[in-house]
Amino acid sequence: MKSHETLDLIEQITRLDGTKYMEISNMVQNGRAELAAERGFIKEVRILQLNIPHSEHVINYENYINENFEMPDESMDHFEEWTKTPEMEKEVAMILKENHVG
Repeated sequence: MKSHETLDLIEQITRLDGTKYMEISNMVQNGRAELAAERGFIKEVRILQLNIPHSEHVINYENYINENFEMPDESMDHFEEWTKTPEMEKEVAMILKENHVG
């Protein structure tokens, strides 16, 4: 079931191979990423910025995430990286830019 998530933070996720990427998330999803790190699905997650403004770019990305992904519960057995279309890559880049991150 799809859910409605309000995205309000920027986090950095370190994959098992050591590469890192930025994600726009919220506290619940950050908690899931922390659990994924504890279970060995990813290496690490850290919050870079809390309470980001709910800009047009955040709303566009939030709508994309809510329409295309299901939010994991605590019984997850893997970490699903949210894949982004080229358009959504641009939205994330704009979110990072407007929040002076990256």
